[in-house]
Amino acid sequence: MTIPMEFQHASEDFEAFLRDAREISGLSTRNQAYTMVQAVLLTFRRRLSIVEAIRFANILPPVLRALFVTDWDPEEPKTEFRNPADLVREALSLRRDHNFSPQTAIRDVATALRRHVDETALDHLLGQMPQGAAQFWAVT
Repeated sequence: MTIPMEFQHASEDFEAFLRDAREISGLSTRNQAYTMVQAVLLTFRRRLSIVEAIRFANILPPVLRALFVTDWDPEEPKTEFRNPADLVREALSLRRDHNFSPQTAIRDVATALRRHVDETALDHLLGQMPQGAAQFWAVT
């Protein structure tokens, strides 16, 4: 069997995703975009059960999938979706001194993500997740 295309082009696809996230957010560098993306993914992951998180990871491109699960402590207590301002504050708290993400970080990452995944599959999955999951990844 040949190597699936998603794995053959994982690095290029990730770079394209970071480029989209950087341009959408107005950030200056790919490192800034990386921090923003990681922060948003971790903020979302904290609100999922292990089963929900694995289902979500499975729709992500390979490098985003790896980023989503890296350094995960499955013993960390699950938190609830709160108001959007609290979620943004949480995302901006990752590497606070080196996080240049805008207040629109979650929406910006959601916009980029929707360009790089099957939106129908994403929306279907979000509809099966805890209340607040679909709103987290909404772009309007």
